[in-house]
Amino acid sequence: MQNHSYVDRREQLTTYFDRTAMRAWQALTSDVPVNRIRRTVRAGRDRMRQQLLDLLPGDLTGRRILDAGCGTGAFAVEAAQRGAEVVAIDVAENLVDVARRRTPDHLNSRLIDYRVGDMCDPELGEFDHVVAMDSLIHYAPADIVDAISGLAQRCRKSVLLTVAPRTPMLAAMHVAGRLIPHASNRAPAIVPVAPQQLTESLSERCGDCFRVSEAERINSGFYISQAIRLTRK
Repeated sequence: MQNHSYVDRREQLTTYFDRTAMRAWQALTSDVPVNRIRRTVRAGRDRMRQQLLDLLPGDLTGRRILDAGCGTGAFAVEAAQRGAEVVAIDVAENLVDVARRRTPDHLNSRLIDYRVGDMCDPELGEFDHVVAMDSLIHYAPADIVDAISGLAQRCRKSVLLTVAPRTPMLAAMHVAGRLIPHASNRAPAIVPVAPQQLTESLSERCGDCFRVSEAERINSGFYISQAIRLTRK
C-alpha cells in the first residue's frame, strides 16, 4: 500500500504537469527557443538522459523497459530506437499525448506502449530495466525508497533513477518554498536529498539482490541531478 504522502504528491504533480505547466514543459523538451535559465535545464536533461542510456546495453533488442515518468517521450524514443520494448507511463495525460505525437510512426504502438497512470502500478508487469529520470525529485526520501524497492522487485537487471542532490542552493529553495503560501499554479517543490544516505537506504532495502551505486552528477546551471544505479547481483 502506498503512503499518503506519495499519493498526495502524485496528485499534485498530475494537476501541475497536466494543466499549469504543460505548455512550458512541451517547449522545454523541444528545440524551440527558450530563455537562458531553461536552456541550462534543457542541456542538463539532455546530458542526464544520455548518461542513463549509456548505462544500458547498446543493443536493447528484446529488453522490456519501464520509462517511469516518461514526460514527452524523449527517453522512450531513444530506447526503442535501440530495439527495446518500452512501457512509457506518466501521470500527466497531456504530456503523454505530446509524447505520442512526437514519436515516429514506426515506433508508436509497435515498440512503445504509452500509458497514463502510476509508474509503481504492479499491473505493469516485470521489466529488464526500469528508468526513472527526474520523476521522483518531488518526493520525500522515504517515498523514493518505497517506490524504487517496489519497482526493483519486478526488475530483472537494473534500475536507474535520478534525484536532486542536497546542495546549498537547492536546500535554500526548498525551505523558501515551504514558507510561501500554497498556490494552485505553483510548481510542487523539488525535494533535495543526500545521495549517499539515499544509496545506503536503498542498499538496506534492496541489497540482498542489487548492488547500489552513485553515477555521475550532472550540473548544468539551474539543473542539478544525481544518477543512482541498482544492478542485480
